[in-house]
Amino acid sequence: MSANAEQQVPSGSALGKRMLGEILVEHGQVTQQQLSEALLQQRVSGKRLGSLLVELGALDERVLADALGEHFQLPVVDLRYATPDPEAIARIPESSARSLTVIPLSFDGGALTVAVADPVRELHAELQQMTKTPVTLVIAASTDIRRAIDRHYRALARIEEYVEAFQKNFVPRQSSGGVALVSDDAAPVVQVVNLIIVQGLRDRASDVHIEPMGETLRVRFRIDGVMHDVLALPALMGGAVISRLKVLAGMNIVERRRPQDGQLAMSVDGRDIDVRVATAGTVQGEKVVLRLLDKTKPLFRISDLGMPDDTYAVYSKIVRSPFGMVICAGPTGSGKTTSLYATMSELNQSERNIMTIEDPVEYIFPSINQIQINEQAGITFAGGLKAILRQDPDIVLVGEIRDPETARTAVQAALTGHFVLSSLHATDATSALLRFIDMGIEPFLISSSVVGVVSQRLIRKICEQCRKPYKPTVDEVAFFEDADGPEPIDGFFQGDGCTFCANTGYSDRTGVYELLNVSAEMRQLLVNSPTHDNVRALAVSQGMRTLRQEGVALAAQGVTTIAEVIRSIYTL
Repeated sequence: MSANAEQQVPSGSALGKRMLGEILVEHGQVTQQQLSEALLQQRVSGKRLGSLLVELGALDERVLADALGEHFQLPVVDLRYATPDPEAIARIPESSARSLTVIPLSFDGGALTVAVADPVRELHAELQQMTKTPVTLVIAASTDIRRAIDRHYRALARIEEYVEAFQKNFVPRQSSGGVALVSDDAAPVVQVVNLIIVQGLRDRASDVHIEPMGETLRVRFRIDGVMHDVLALPALMGGAVISRLKVLAGMNIVERRRPQDGQLAMSVDGRDIDVRVATAGTVQGEKVVLRLLDKTKPLFRISDLGMPDDTYAVYSKIVRSPFGMVICAGPTGSGKTTSLYATMSELNQSERNIMTIEDPVEYIFPSINQIQINEQAGITFAGGLKAILRQDPDIVLVGEIRDPETARTAVQAALTGHFVLSSLHATDATSALLRFIDMGIEPFLISSSVVGVVSQRLIRKICEQCRKPYKPTVDEVAFFEDADGPEPIDGFFQGDGCTFCANTGYSDRTGVYELLNVSAEMRQLLVNSPTHDNVRALAVSQGMRTLRQEGVALAAQGVTTIAEVIRSIYTL
């Protein structure tokens, strides 16, 4: 197939004399061999040349966009720094924008400017027919367009009409009427709750906080570990919103003083999600927190979580011990459950009987026996663990060690030939090891049962779309040097802030790990009731890198910033 048939020209634009393949080869973006291979595959697949080159890894999408701009003689826009006009967004429905991979940018002088990934003639005609206005095309990378759609087609954009409908028809009701109000799928409060959850999932929020604040009901999302204000609803909606969530989660809507926990399942944008619901009474009213769990996300492997290769090699050896206990330590929200699940998925083999006791069961493994805590039914961690030990397990996962009874049972399980995985709230690996002594477990039992402790944090990564070199402040440099940070090869980086990272400069997170291997010397030290400093000093002398050292190493590698290390990692 000749390069002349590579693309079609949109109506109203002129075709350049050079074809797309010629432009890419001339600029050195692809080789003639890569172009020939893509053209050969195009004959079989019928796909667009540019898409094939991207799929083959020969071309970056933004480079393709620049080449298409030169080929079609159309402007190219960088959506990292272009903010679509809400008036333009309103002219193309979200479903059409997603199916066509387009994003409207501006509406000026009666003409609509639309960014497209592939400006074929049919697309141009369809957009003009759909909007009933003249359409000017500009080109952008397809992945950037999809990100922009997620960012600017806000589920919350329609929330005002539901709030107004609720206020218009609001009448204080008795509890029986309240149930009807929050159970009717067409009720405004039902739509408000749905939109909040949809937007939270689209914004990658791990948690949604709905909080009474005097005259308003504040809605905040925790994204990459940081809270963001999202919405302020009228205070009079508070009771209805929280009652709706209680109904969905199977909770008691009349009880407003005692904390409650529940769980619900729903589908959002074609993705199945579980939502953990927790309520608590505050001086200003009842607050609710939603933990969003996307069941469609693939389970991580340990090697995907950010653990350095040498640390992973030691950890992988530890978790393949035939018996003993491995503890995953850290504060709430530090990724302990994810690490435990990743570990369990690597150990999951048909010849092993793996059982878990969790509160709650967040992700279901088809081939693993998982038990859900139910205190009302008398199923506690300690009781459930005792029951598991009568089920002939090879590997046992205890979701969390919260009390001395559970700790003692887990230690006994590790001593009697079982391999036990568990999480524990502690600031670092050393503190986690010594917490067992605080729980009344004899030091000789701890030294004989625990084979390793991994402490972790989650730290935000610099946004890849807007990263740039920067000069750290004097305080940041002092912190970096005090932590013995390695010399950065290419200098330090930070995110400049763009539309894809909500101008935060960060996108997504990675793990920071501190691994304490319980060696023979460590066991001997534990028997003698050591201090925190004694244990930490021995662990460091045997090769343990602390959380702070690992954090500054990531800053030197350009993965994160020194400021983020200071913010996220608790160190003494």
